[in-house]
Amino acid sequence: MSDEHSAHNYHPLPVVIAEAEGSWVTDVEGRRYLDMLAAYSAVNFGHRNPRLTAAARRQLDRVTLVSRAFDHDVFGPFVTELADLCGKDMVLPMNSGAEAVETALKTARKWAYEVRGVPDGQANIIAFEGNFHGRTTTIVSFSTDAGAKDSYGPYTPGFRTVPYGDVEALRAAMDDATAAVLIEPIQGEAGVNVPPSGFLTAVRELCTARGALMIADEIQSGLGRTGTTFAVEHENVVPDVYLLGKALGGGIMPVSAVVADRDVLGVFKPGQHGSTFGGNPLACAIGREVVAMLRTGEFQERSRTLGEHLHRRLGALPTDVVREVRGRGLWAGLELYGAARPVSERLMELGVLAKETHDTTLRLAPPLTISRDDLDWGLDQLEIALKG
Repeated sequence: MSDEHSAHNYHPLPVVIAEAEGSWVTDVEGRRYLDMLAAYSAVNFGHRNPRLTAAARRQLDRVTLVSRAFDHDVFGPFVTELADLCGKDMVLPMNSGAEAVETALKTARKWAYEVRGVPDGQANIIAFEGNFHGRTTTIVSFSTDAGAKDSYGPYTPGFRTVPYGDVEALRAAMDDATAAVLIEPIQGEAGVNVPPSGFLTAVRELCTARGALMIADEIQSGLGRTGTTFAVEHENVVPDVYLLGKALGGGIMPVSAVVADRDVLGVFKPGQHGSTFGGNPLACAIGREVVAMLRTGEFQERSRTLGEHLHRRLGALPTDVVREVRGRGLWAGLELYGAARPVSERLMELGVLAKETHDTTLRLAPPLTISRDDLDWGLDQLEIALKG
């Protein structure tokens, strides 16, 4: 999930954005910047993407918000099309990524008690060290980031954390009361950490063997960012539950969703869970257009091919400055030998917006619509910034 306002890492760059279009943003003084952190502002498809803004304008001329006592004509098509994109039966739309995660946690527990027969109050959910799934009290209860967790106790029980990428630790932590394993296919806040080859497959197999749900938090990694529609596809894994957000709103408004089959999401009966604004007409109209854009495969292919170019260039950076390059598609984390914050500030002075995390990692996530020329220009500035 996003960390654009993380208490641990959030030190805003002194840029007040006034306008944005495509891969570029403009501050109040008229200076332009190439946006290389678009994933964290949910703009996979570029700022003011004409298809998405047109969809929003069409809906603004109709109904934009209705009472939850009524249905609306955009809801059914949105959830049907999103479910089809995911290969699942049902969609429960929410607003923020944290709401989607909270909904999935409730789903997993309710499913464990009512479907699996786990004794009431005994279900456990396993997450991974370095995770970032949101900032609610329940979610920070299983965070291993002191900045996100400290001073918010008492914490919600029922969670276990194991090292990311450690199959044996996961196996040992699972038992007959394990309701679900919650995993980021690539950890964003932790520094764009890609798991070892075969790890996602092993998680899927262990969940199946133990009868637990595999919940894939694709809020950052999904919807084309890594060169496939979902990051789990890199290992041909199909989770039981997808968590989506950020790019689902097209950079226009917050939209999130929990997507699963009927035997999982069907545990909710009318009135048992919901959201005042979840699935509102404007969100559904924008979400439908996002799904339609992804159906063509164009953006996944752009992320894959431009991502290969991005990683080739990053791999050629001086190894006395860059310790490691991680990531997939148009998403990269540069582990530096020194602090990343000064590099992000130098990049800003050069006209590029990027973001550091955990002190020594610089993250890059340009819009999937970025041109190769703009990408190369941004990488040229990165080379200059790394020289100090």
